[in-house]
Order: sequence, then C-alpha cells, then structure tokens
Amino acid sequence: MKEAWRDTFKAVWKRGSAAWTAGRRTPATLFEPEDVAFLKTVGCSAQELFDFIDDFHQYGEPDLTTSLEVTALRRDYFLTALAGKATGRAARMEDLPGKRAEVDGIAWLPRLIAKARLKLRGEMPADLMYGCAGDRHFLGEMNMELPVFLKLVAESGADDRPIVDAVKRHATGVR
Repeated sequence: MKEAWRDTFKAVWKRGSAAWTAGRRTPATLFEPEDVAFLKTVGCSAQELFDFIDDFHQYGEPDLTTSLEVTALRRDYFLTALAGKATGRAARMEDLPGKRAEVDGIAWLPRLIAKARLKLRGEMPADLMYGCAGDRHFLGEMNMELPVFLKLVAESGADDRPIVDAVKRHATGVR
C-alpha cells in the first residue's frame, strides 16, 4: 500500500508520546531503534519528531495530524527532490536570519522561510525546530498553519516573493 507509511508514522508518534508520558524525554530515549530506522526512510530524524511530541505535551501543539502533514511534505521533498538521500549538511544557527529580521515590514518571516527550506532539505540544526512556539505564534497571527506554510515554501523554490505575498494575503484574510 502506497500510503502505509502514514499508519506507521502514527504508531511511532503514539509510542513516542507514551514514552514521553512515562518520563523518557530525550530524542535518544523516546524511540526504539526500529522507529528511528523507519523515521529515516521518510526523511525525519528522531530529534524532529521528539520536538513535535515534546511541544505537544508541553503546549498542546503541534498535534499528531499537524506532525503527520509536515512530515508528509518533508517526505515528498526527500523522495522527489533529494531522491531519498540526505544531503549530509546541517545549517548553523548563526547562518539563519535573526528573529527580528524583516521583509516588507514583517518580522520573523525571513527566519521562518529559511527554517522551512532547511526542514525540506533535512538540514535543520539539532537545536532548531520548524514549528517551534515562535513559528506557531507567528503563523497564527498570519492565519496560516505549519503544513500550509511549508507547502508554500516548497512550491516557491528559491523565490521569496510568492511566500511574502501569500503571507500578506492570509494575514488580511484575502486569499
């Protein structure tokens, strides 16, 4: 079955969530080796899924559905654009735009665009999360969701303008 990976992902997320509840709260202890191996096949690291589960338990979001939708977009990019091969690179925190960096007067957006591109390529530094509380707050203010924004970035390639324009439209409610 072509989409069976989704059921496996849900099971891994639920096992990780149960492990978190049981007190296993690090990426190294949250998942069994076979779960980590599965995650690798869909372009997701234990750190990335840990971040989603940890934030879900601490803040109530992102939930399983959002985690799955973000992973589905990353998986598609991983399998198509990257032919299922990791780039072997990880960005450095100091290479990202600052939290106050602006484009068209919109703070946080340059940073979020950079984070989304890193997420798609699987090049996130271990201490950075696509979909952190700051990202979720910003996107909530812009009337967007994590998967919608990630898809927009994937479709826009290296061109920031369609992303900026779409965010502005969403923020004003004009689609």
